[in-house]
Amino acid sequence: MTNSEHNRVVIFDTTLRDGEQSPGATMTHAEKLEIAGLLDEMGVDIIEAGFPIASEGDFRAVSEIAKNSKDSVICGLARANLKDIDRCWDAVKHAAQPRIHTFIGTSPLHRAIPNLTKDEMAERIHETVTHARNLCDNVQWSPMDATRTEWDYLARVVEIAIKAGATTINIPDTVGYTAPVESADLIRRLIAEVPGADEVVFATHCHNDLGMATANSLAAVEGGARQIECTINGLGERAGNTALEEVVMAMKVRNDIIPYHTRIDSTKIMHLSRRVATVSGFQVQPNKAIVGKNAFAHESGIHQDGMLKNAETFEIMRPEDVGLTETNIVMGKHSGRAALRSKLKNLGIDLAENQLGDVFVRFKELADRKKEVFDEDLIALVTAGEDAENDRLVLKSLRVVCGTGGQAEAEMVMTIDGEEKSATQQGDGPVDATFKAVRKLHPNDAHLSLYQVHAVTEGTDAQATVSVRLEEGGNIATGQSADTDTVVASAKAYINALNRLLTRRAKLGEDEKEVSYKDVS
Repeated sequence: MTNSEHNRVVIFDTTLRDGEQSPGATMTHAEKLEIAGLLDEMGVDIIEAGFPIASEGDFRAVSEIAKNSKDSVICGLARANLKDIDRCWDAVKHAAQPRIHTFIGTSPLHRAIPNLTKDEMAERIHETVTHARNLCDNVQWSPMDATRTEWDYLARVVEIAIKAGATTINIPDTVGYTAPVESADLIRRLIAEVPGADEVVFATHCHNDLGMATANSLAAVEGGARQIECTINGLGERAGNTALEEVVMAMKVRNDIIPYHTRIDSTKIMHLSRRVATVSGFQVQPNKAIVGKNAFAHESGIHQDGMLKNAETFEIMRPEDVGLTETNIVMGKHSGRAALRSKLKNLGIDLAENQLGDVFVRFKELADRKKEVFDEDLIALVTAGEDAENDRLVLKSLRVVCGTGGQAEAEMVMTIDGEEKSATQQGDGPVDATFKAVRKLHPNDAHLSLYQVHAVTEGTDAQATVSVRLEEGGNIATGQSADTDTVVASAKAYINALNRLLTRRAKLGEDEKEVSYKDVS
């Protein structure tokens, strides 16, 4: 065996079996076939397609996946009885490369369930593995809860399974109890001390109850295992399993200390992750390693500045390695000016330094009220502040009281040509009261011909973009503003439109109407 072959790790994906056992993660027949096809295409060595005896639907899914498989070995699960094994074989035998995986619980707790003595269980293991091997050349055997099984008994039953014809011995950490050093030592000791161990492949199947599944799996590989059982997104019973994407990328990124490799096409990871999340209903947590929404996202200003100068400053892998097109610079309250400039340039907006400074101030104000500032938010901020430097009318504060039992009331403070004025007005709703307050402070004959509101982004903290069109003496001006408060955005948009009317009037050389503020308090 060459060094390259010795260091090759076989990826055994059990998303369609162990992953689907997560409460609520049941997939339809069509979805199972789709996911199996994507796994095959990505280069997964073995696909555990299901538990054929569990239901007629599971049997049909495993059978059809077996018929459609191209490169992957198709495996089915069976308990340690002849009926299960026969049913499993009937489902996987259609595959070009079929495998039967049979198991039994060997720890004291699990032996108590079927009420078998050690000798009786040993005899059953010999009988069932032999039967499976008579049907199929590729047989995997697992002592469930192996990490809590007495060493002497575990070594004994592993030897029995090997002699009965098992070609792969899987050592499951069924309840996620072990630690990395134990995981490595257990595999290393089995290979060293069990007769015939050098003639089979040892596998590891780790659960994540203590958050160590990936570490335990990689430690087992260091101890001599050459098959890792895992699922997309770490889906599985309770806290889940070793995540395929984590072990694959760990081997890719840390080849210096984990000198192993797989045939997985890592660029397909993100697509498969998102598809599994959709069909299973188990969405990926944002901070999930490799495939989480934030895995390649940066909000801190220091991090963003470093990323813009050299991506390797804060990223140990490229987004393209897992199928993404680029790093996501997340705009939030921790973001800096450099990140804002870069983000705006990507949106086709190139601002002068003084303009950028104005937008940055408004961006920080918005970021303090929103969890995340989206591209559409930034565009709205730039658009809303286009004429801010020359505005004669500036909203200073607005307080609105509204609800059942009476008219809405708006208390407004506005700066007009540098002088601060205030007014209180009532109206049929908060926006009507607000617009009346504006007209009280700045009397005008402009006709409101359009008032339009739409949410820029999703969520209850979404910015509302308000558009207002005013017509006066043949002049038309449109104002727009965005804010997480729809009424504030409405006031700013209305005032923005008035400012544009005043600017247009000045450019046309028209005399401005005399405005009396004597009644303004």
